[in-house]
Amino acid sequence: MGRSNNITEYVLLGLTQDPDVQKALFVVFLLTYIVTMVGNLLIVVTIIASPSLGSPMHFFLVCLSFIDAAYSTTISPILILDLLCDKKTISFRACMGQLFLDHLFGGSEVFLLVGMAYDRYVAICKPLHYLTIMNQQVCILMLVLAMTGGFVHSVFQIVVVYSLPFCGPNVIDHFVCDMYPLLELACTDTYFIGLTVVFNGGAICMVIFTLLLISYGVILNSLKTYSQEGRRKALSTCSSHITVVVLFFVPCIFMYIRPVLNFPIDKFLTVFYTVITPMLNPFIYTLRNSEMRIAMKKLWCKNLTVVRIRGII
Repeated sequence: MGRSNNITEYVLLGLTQDPDVQKALFVVFLLTYIVTMVGNLLIVVTIIASPSLGSPMHFFLVCLSFIDAAYSTTISPILILDLLCDKKTISFRACMGQLFLDHLFGGSEVFLLVGMAYDRYVAICKPLHYLTIMNQQVCILMLVLAMTGGFVHSVFQIVVVYSLPFCGPNVIDHFVCDMYPLLELACTDTYFIGLTVVFNGGAICMVIFTLLLISYGVILNSLKTYSQEGRRKALSTCSSHITVVVLFFVPCIFMYIRPVLNFPIDKFLTVFYTVITPMLNPFIYTLRNSEMRIAMKKLWCKNLTVVRIRGII
């Protein structure tokens, strides 16, 4: 592998060592994961099956739901199973796989949220040219760029870890393989490597988060020219986007903008943006988006009616 490594597996200390708390958390995270998958897949099915939801915004929403479902699946199943195990171990290769997928989907979501902000900017500030600017080719290109950005970001993390020597200990005080816990186990000084990780993760998040807030500020400022009804509809959509952006970026910035240090609160923050946020996103978008609520009601009422008719026949 081109590095000094005596470690074939890691021991994860998890969220807690208390068996009773572990059992309670098992139930909580299992339910959370089920709700996350059902909620995100419900959005995907509703949008794909509803001709009225064919706008670029809904295309990006389908992509976000897919990424959230995949992102949650990278973390939650292992977390849930580990809560039932006395000794939580993960092989070096599985650890690298989790690290890669975690940052692939997390990085892709960061860049996808930029695309969604641009979509809202064009829709609200240039409504007459919206469908011309945000055509199908542009939407697909933005998705490809988001996934490519996530891939490049993730490859960087893996290259950094593979270049480090690991000679022991192999105990990670976390429930997931992530950069900072792994850097602390390296048998070398990781100060400068830590700075590159800060630049690759934290600084990118900080810059993008700032740009997103500015862009939404511009969007909200332009609503002055809208009618009351138009302003209400645009505000409802934008507030959903802003909520998702804040919930995702704030914990990430706190986690990755600092030097290589691990704090007890890190586990809670990681749970928040890898487990809780993917579950909340479907509720945020469906509860505040009247088009989504109406389409869901129509689709599922129609399906229930078909099922009942077939049952009668």
